[in-house]
Amino acid sequence: MSYTRITGIALSFVGLVVGAGFATGREVVQYFSSYGMWGLAGAAVAGIIMALAGTVFLQLGSYFHAREHRLVFKRTTHPIVSILLDISVVITLFSIGFVMLAGAGSNLEQQFGWQPWIGSTVMLVLVLVAGMLDVNKVSRIIGLLTPLIIIAIVSVAIYTFFNWPDDVNLVAQRSAEIESPISNWLLSALNYNGLALILAVSMTLVIGGDYLDPREAGWGGLFGGIAYAIMLVLATMAMLFNAELIDGTSIPMLTLVDDINDNLGLIMALVIFAMVFNTAIGMFYALGKRLSAGRENQYRVIFIVGTLLGFAVSFIGFDILMQYVYPVLGYMGMFMVVVLVGAWIKSFSRIRDEATKRARLRQLMYLSLHPDKELEKKHNEEMQKLVSESNLGDKELYNYISDEVATQLDDDDDVDFSIGEDYKLLADENQAEAKEEKTADTYADSLAQDSVRPADESPSEKEEKRSQAD
Repeated sequence: MSYTRITGIALSFVGLVVGAGFATGREVVQYFSSYGMWGLAGAAVAGIIMALAGTVFLQLGSYFHAREHRLVFKRTTHPIVSILLDISVVITLFSIGFVMLAGAGSNLEQQFGWQPWIGSTVMLVLVLVAGMLDVNKVSRIIGLLTPLIIIAIVSVAIYTFFNWPDDVNLVAQRSAEIESPISNWLLSALNYNGLALILAVSMTLVIGGDYLDPREAGWGGLFGGIAYAIMLVLATMAMLFNAELIDGTSIPMLTLVDDINDNLGLIMALVIFAMVFNTAIGMFYALGKRLSAGRENQYRVIFIVGTLLGFAVSFIGFDILMQYVYPVLGYMGMFMVVVLVGAWIKSFSRIRDEATKRARLRQLMYLSLHPDKELEKKHNEEMQKLVSESNLGDKELYNYISDEVATQLDDDDDVDFSIGEDYKLLADENQAEAKEEKTADTYADSLAQDSVRPADESPSEKEEKRSQAD
């Protein structure tokens, strides 16, 4: 396993779940600190579940080589359940989108005293313009702000420690007087997990699908979840012990940073606005792509209409939307988490075995592509057997592994290997040998000649055979 890849997965997961709602502090107040000291227990429970869910989602994404969430839903659940989960994700995309438009108005209102519609309108224009451009590049740039949010949370927590209240119980009681839409602290924590995870499930599965080894993906999710849990507890403590200061504010985190320093407050307001934009464009862009699937030429119309509808709904108000919309999304997310965790438990032995096979395949592919090493015939046969036993399609897995190993060799300065030359040359040599010998001595040869081996089995066909065998 690669610790570098595990770290990258963990950071990606944290970047996903630390969204605009977390950055504003509003979610933390609503779901945790409003329960007083029990809110800390709720934050701890939510953090543990987040670590577990991160492990599950990323491993499922890696196992199925997911490119979008519907693939995993279809392979792990009943068709009706899969449709319900897909609908829930679509509803979440739209709902979080219009909540973000409302949040942009509240953010600028609190910092600059502007009317809420001004900030919402500015956000609307930015989202509409960005939706016509390369959204991925814009989101990656703004995603660089995630470390600033983490720094802000840690700074506010340190500030709270150095300004510890004289009467902790009194402050906790004051915090518990803040209204929450859910009556029980434990149910609130579970609802928060559902909300955060249904929001992040699509990209989490896709991130997992970018990594070959389910074990690496799982460890990345676990460590990312632990890091998130620590930040959640710190943020809850900060909100809990500053209850009097943040009471009645729409953007509690901004209030705390403003109290530390006005200039820092201005910077924080801009960072939060950028995070809100990042979340909003992500939601409406994904919504447009999902609803225009199969009719891609209509994406822009669907994107614009969806964004304008969200803008209209945003006038209900940020606080009201947070109070009523988020819990509903949270319950849908709780159902999704139960379904996917259940599927993961059921498939755990398969995922473990597949991880072992892919690790061995990577070793064999390394021997095959390395210019100074040689792959023996028995290794060719072993490689072909391992690929045929995988849950992925034969060609899909072969290309998946060969591209990854080729990139690894190309990045190694101690190996005389170039993707542009050696990789292509190796493929040409394999095809030439196959034509000359009329055999399939290597798996690459067998791919080059359909007459040498049966047609490639699709992942669904493999899954069906495996299910029948079980």
